[in-house]
Amino acid sequence: MKTIHILILFIILPLFLYSKESNLSQAKPSAYDARTVQKIEKDVDNYVNAMILFDYEVISLPQNGSIDLLGTHYLQQLNNWLYFGIGAHAPLFKGEYGGFMAFDATFHLQQKVYENVFVNAGVSLGGGGGGSSVAQSKKLSGTGGFIKSYIGLGYEFDNNISLGVNYTNFKFINSQIDSSQLNFFVAVPFSYSVSSYAEAGTAVDSIVDYLAKNENIFSLELNNLFQINPTGTTKETINNIAFQYSHFLDDDYYLYMNLEVGYKGLPLYNQLLHGVGRRTSLSSKLNLYTQLAVGSGGYSPNNIDTGSGLLINPKISLEYMLNDAIGIGASGGYLYAPTGTSKNYTAGIALNYHLSNKRGNHSSNNKELKYKGFRFSIFPQTEFSVKLNDKEYHNINMIAIQLDNLIDDNFYFATQASIAYNEYQGYPGYGEALVGLGIQNRFTPSNKFQSFAQFLMGTNIHGIVIKPSIGTTYSLSDRYSLYAQVGYIKSVNQKGLYRQNQSMSAYSAGAGVSYRFSLY
Repeated sequence: MKTIHILILFIILPLFLYSKESNLSQAKPSAYDARTVQKIEKDVDNYVNAMILFDYEVISLPQNGSIDLLGTHYLQQLNNWLYFGIGAHAPLFKGEYGGFMAFDATFHLQQKVYENVFVNAGVSLGGGGGGSSVAQSKKLSGTGGFIKSYIGLGYEFDNNISLGVNYTNFKFINSQIDSSQLNFFVAVPFSYSVSSYAEAGTAVDSIVDYLAKNENIFSLELNNLFQINPTGTTKETINNIAFQYSHFLDDDYYLYMNLEVGYKGLPLYNQLLHGVGRRTSLSSKLNLYTQLAVGSGGYSPNNIDTGSGLLINPKISLEYMLNDAIGIGASGGYLYAPTGTSKNYTAGIALNYHLSNKRGNHSSNNKELKYKGFRFSIFPQTEFSVKLNDKEYHNINMIAIQLDNLIDDNFYFATQASIAYNEYQGYPGYGEALVGLGIQNRFTPSNKFQSFAQFLMGTNIHGIVIKPSIGTTYSLSDRYSLYAQVGYIKSVNQKGLYRQNQSMSAYSAGAGVSYRFSLY
């Protein structure tokens, strides 16, 4: 396990240091006036190319039939042929593996060889787990760590969407998943403009304001699954934390991705959904959202019967805008598993953060339009001195990602997710989902160090946990920095907030790389 831990850190760092900004010709808009184009060409390094890549494969299992996995990956272009990003895999149709889920860091190479034909190759390192039962999860997922490698061919169509096939090897360490097979993929490229991290909180340049921006929304929701005639061993309501990212195609329609994790009722219940939605403005302050998602999730069919994992979720929500950036919402929906018996009513409350001005209309007063600062960090993290009701366990090794959204020069809102790639209590699939607030010294280009302290709260397999931590970043450039943090995680000692006799505590330390930028 230490080999994977070291490999993750020392592969991530040189890749970020080596990265170059993308060629402007791949991203530059063509419909803006001369002043805007001049501004864009001057700030060519502010354009970022990326892609969303979906892949699908069916993996043969000895004595257990097969499991199919749909992968979803965000890959950011580092130079003309190299991408780096994060991804997730979950089952859909084969067997009864509802709740199996794996997360990874992916390194992807791609190069055209003839006209629109390209070769690609890559490797993913990560962790996860799940199975038809808790005991079977150990056989299926081994220690929880996995390595996926692939090589293949693709074709890029005139609309820039690519299709292709790879020969893939997917291996969970010490598990039944150790197979090579064909993998089919679809890649959807896109570009977006970013600004200097140092510009966070400053007014947007009036020329840049010509750039029409599609709206994006980050949502944090407390959602509840009210089970209808449950057949699994878990009968009670499942309380979840949900994270949703919505990207608008125009003023009304949007695509979204939703990750949901249980914190009570069935801690670390998980689901990953993709869908389409429509927003209807009822007034200047009130919006109605209708959406439909398809994805995968569960825990194990013994606890909640989602069958092969396939989920369908129609949902409706009502949002009240507190200002142009913040909205609060209430939602209701229906979540069901077509290949299982799980049926649920859902109800939740959400906090919505609108990344760009409402409905894409820029303010005529440029002072009201400001850059918003973000810091995305990825780092191997180890929890040590792990105790469960005073019984000591070995270290937990994880891959962690954290997104910090600057509120002002000193405060930020943090979201952190971690997945283990070694076993815990003899089983794979340990993970954490946390949110909270942090405080840091003001960033200035002349000071390479930026220190922070943060208090996060969320869930792990035992229930509600808190995780205070401190750390620092060291600037390599305006965009990139080294990142390190140390902390302490502990179960919240209140009745019903963690499983009986499973109060957990541990110290943690992690170090990696941050990507820093501003958006508007």
